[in-house]
Amino acid sequence: MSIVPEIKVKVAAVLKEMYGIETTESELTINSTKPEFEGDYTLVLFSFVKSLKKSPEQLGNEIGDALVKAHPALFTGYNVIKGFLNLTVADSYWICFLQSNYNQRRFGSKPANGQKVMVEYSSPNTNKPLHLGHLRNNFLGWSVAKILEESGYEIIKSCIVNDRGIHICKSMIAWQKFANGATPQSTGVKGDHFVGEYYVKFNDAYKAEVDQLINEGMDKATAEKEAPIMKETQQMLQDWEAGKPEVINLWNMMNSWVYEGFDVTYKRIGSDFQKMYYESDTYLLGKQFVEEGLQKGVFYKKDDGSVWIDLTADGLDEKLVLRKDGTSVYITQDIGLAQQKYDEFKYDQSIYVIADEQNYHMKVLKLILQKLGKPYAEGVYHLSYGMVELPTGRMKSREGTVVDADDMVDEMVNVAKQKTEELGKVKDFTEAELKELYDTIALGALKFFLLRVDPKKKMIFNPEESIDFHGFTGPFVQYTHARIRSILRKSEVSNQKSAATGLLKLEKDIVIMLEQYPTILEQAVAEHNPSVIAIYVFNLAKAFNTFYTEHSVMNAESEEKKQLRLQISEMTANVIASGMSLLGIRVPERM
Repeated sequence: MSIVPEIKVKVAAVLKEMYGIETTESELTINSTKPEFEGDYTLVLFSFVKSLKKSPEQLGNEIGDALVKAHPALFTGYNVIKGFLNLTVADSYWICFLQSNYNQRRFGSKPANGQKVMVEYSSPNTNKPLHLGHLRNNFLGWSVAKILEESGYEIIKSCIVNDRGIHICKSMIAWQKFANGATPQSTGVKGDHFVGEYYVKFNDAYKAEVDQLINEGMDKATAEKEAPIMKETQQMLQDWEAGKPEVINLWNMMNSWVYEGFDVTYKRIGSDFQKMYYESDTYLLGKQFVEEGLQKGVFYKKDDGSVWIDLTADGLDEKLVLRKDGTSVYITQDIGLAQQKYDEFKYDQSIYVIADEQNYHMKVLKLILQKLGKPYAEGVYHLSYGMVELPTGRMKSREGTVVDADDMVDEMVNVAKQKTEELGKVKDFTEAELKELYDTIALGALKFFLLRVDPKKKMIFNPEESIDFHGFTGPFVQYTHARIRSILRKSEVSNQKSAATGLLKLEKDIVIMLEQYPTILEQAVAEHNPSVIAIYVFNLAKAFNTFYTEHSVMNAESEEKKQLRLQISEMTANVIASGMSLLGIRVPERM
């Protein structure tokens, strides 16, 4: 049992014995003691003051006396400040904890809990390469899946590929018109980048045609409908839906180029999936649920034959679920896909990692599934995240102002190389080792920067800031890990119990932080929030650097102290490595 629940059990026993009060863990508030006060953990007393008709001072002293008297091996003292009881935990408790856990590589992990969670992320379109926004999505989805897996859940990572629709046909038409048979192989351009260039070419050509029609006297709205290239694209979509062989062949060929490109990027950034879904297979799903919804009175049909759901009583509005021509809309497809996933995997929770632009859509999806009485409806969870912007502003695909994921990783590797060489610590590395080091630092910086912010918040990404070796960054944490490993290479940690009996403040601060790691994991799981772990490992690295600046490990004042500090060092390195691995970040043994 970690220490906060243990303290709660003991406080509850004292309250029952002294005052006859029955309390549960959730009714007791225990926080880390604020740095300006003496103590390790603080019990908040206010909720009991009124019912017991005692002053906070009197109540705190009575409970504090009882705890120290009953548990001298756990508590060595206390103080009361207003309505707060600050408890000091015995050094022997922390030393015992350290000696029992310092060499555990997966401290905080939990055994299987029988719960199955599906995490859907990435959701790329096959008309363009992955971009910076996709990176936040991929890193979030992968990290949340990994955190849940470490906490005992069975995980299925999935991806839905948007491989059909008018936007895909735009790239196809542009390739037919402007490529002259060029391919990724003939041009030496990565497949997803190659196809993405034709999406931009389409929009350039479309804009030119619209401008020409306007100059000839047509109003803008009509010109946008009548532009020849747009009409050709709409015809191509109809031909695709009709299964016209030459269109299907072109579609398959161009998609295959994109998938080859995606595979390279996914491998490089460390994203993987157990199950891939394709919109071309799922866009007809869900229509059978329209009939079911009509029979149950969940949906209703308008005079023109279209089918709707009225969600005004739920604070939303009316939502179309089937067009008057009988074709489905996105929400219908998503209903069908949710059912298909459940039939396949029988999940307890299905997490959708989708930007906050789709908050409304996801609310509607969950409500419809609930009203249809689907057994998995409660398990639908939208992990909504804010968009990523650059210091220069928002990105736009059709204008070609999006930062491609591959280009961003390349830029990060260059910045990592430049910053590392400036520090002048690469003389002993081979070329192969340097390449791996720069990749490790670059991806570590990128992932940490994109994951250190609460997912719900919009963020601005700055490559230079993200790779600073001294700030709130991945490289700072990586460097601290490498520094600790360097210490540990110089002296072996003894498996013998350290004879140390006391802790200095900075030693104790770190051990207390280490003990809190499993609680941090629980918080990250509860909130579906990797930033909780990013902030924790950064603070742990910072605390270790403060400790190491003040206290020598190798030249400690006694052998007992040396062994104690080596154990602190080893456990800190293990927890940093564990936390960073849950963010998808490698930590080097040397830097």
